Amino acid sequence: MVEEGFSCWRSCFRGVPGHIEDLSLAMATRSRTTTSVHQYKGLLLIIISLIIFMGSGAMAGRPSSTFTVDEAEVKRVREQEQLHLNIEKHLKRLNKPAVKSIKSPDGDTIDCVHISHQPALDHPLLQNHTIQMRPNVLPDGLFTTSKAARSKGPAMPQVWHQNGGCPPETIPIRRTHKRDILRASSIESFGRKKSSVGRPAQPKSADPDLLNESGHQHAITYVEGDKYYGAKATINVWEPKIQLSNEFSLSQLWILAGSFDGDLNSIEAGWQVSPDLYGDNNTRLFTYWTSDSYQATGCYNLLCSGFIQISSDIAMGATISPVSNYGGSQYDISILIWKDPKEGNWWMQFGNDYVLGYWPAPLFSYLADSASMIEWGGEVVNSEPDGQHTSTEMGSGHFPDEGFGKSSYFRNIQIVDGSNNLRAPKGLNTFTEQSKCYNVQKGYNSEWGNYFYYGGPGKSSNCP
Repeated sequence: MVEEGFSCWRSCFRGVPGHIEDLSLAMATRSRTTTSVHQYKGLLLIIISLIIFMGSGAMAGRPSSTFTVDEAEVKRVREQEQLHLNIEKHLKRLNKPAVKSIKSPDGDTIDCVHISHQPALDHPLLQNHTIQMRPNVLPDGLFTTSKAARSKGPAMPQVWHQNGGCPPETIPIRRTHKRDILRASSIESFGRKKSSVGRPAQPKSADPDLLNESGHQHAITYVEGDKYYGAKATINVWEPKIQLSNEFSLSQLWILAGSFDGDLNSIEAGWQVSPDLYGDNNTRLFTYWTSDSYQATGCYNLLCSGFIQISSDIAMGATISPVSNYGGSQYDISILIWKDPKEGNWWMQFGNDYVLGYWPAPLFSYLADSASMIEWGGEVVNSEPDGQHTSTEMGSGHFPDEGFGKSSYFRNIQIVDGSNNLRAPKGLNTFTEQSKCYNVQKGYNSEWGNYFYYGGPGKSSNCP
């Protein structure tokens, strides 16, 4: 902001009388030592007032040099000032007062915020909401590990835990910075998918040519034609390469209901690499929701009001570590989303034992009843740089036929039925827009149940 003021001295006022110019330069230079927006505004007003005074002197017959005011530049500076003020207001809404803050080795700051002060409760529909501290019931057939089993390995695959944890009755929130919002096209679009391109795959009802125009490509399995009350999968974790910062690569499950044309309800969770959203190429845990096909509702993680978190262990949007290596060690995460039969809230569990929180039933229309489609798989943004397909990778960046250790997988795919039972999905289908760029192959065995390998490198000789 101060630098804007200094540049405005150069460009907004040309031909100002010498002594006024000297004064304004001195004041502008001095302003570089302060960061107060209010001091800068006062400085600018003083300079403008002095110039007006000199102009009025000329009108009264007193001598005055000729000067001009660049109104366009003044307007630009005022708009920049308003933008920064609006960003500060938005940051205040997102970054709630912290009980404790933890500096993560990856550069993130994790704020431990009291559970009753979290952003979700700012939602108009949740003003008088009483936080549900645990689900009424878990799906039948859900495997949980014993404490002895948990002690054999790392409980939480997130980097920030290396430097501490959040105390009880708080939740970890990844701090948002001004630079994060400035990477977005606007404050309103920060943390949101674009309504025109952010949709999940439409396997049967859409022309693939139209889907390609959206800029998003998928390699998924899916079920439809029944009522679904949740889904589960174990997802292989990788760190795919992203060609351009405005592209991303993710692996997730979708809980869907409604129409793709404008009132789609969607709950999503998985891992993603998104330079625009996070400012780096780390693999991060994420969630998303919308009740109007990505138009005005919903967001990633806790970047708007909606999702209510109860866990003090996991930070939405935080880095997952370690990740899998090609031909080497493999790592995966388990995600379960299900509807509480009593309250109607949609709950999320990470791993075998850690219930993160829930999307309250009032957020949704169609999902207030049930889901009509479940999707599992990968998605990338293809911005077609230089008119060619992006080289942004999906999954491991390798095709499904390379198999375990080289291709990315989803395993133990299940749905939750109307009796709150976890079971194998019936009629599992596959879909991809361009199989020569990204592909998917499903299978079944006794250990992994229903599974599939998916992904690809994007641009190649077969995918120009």
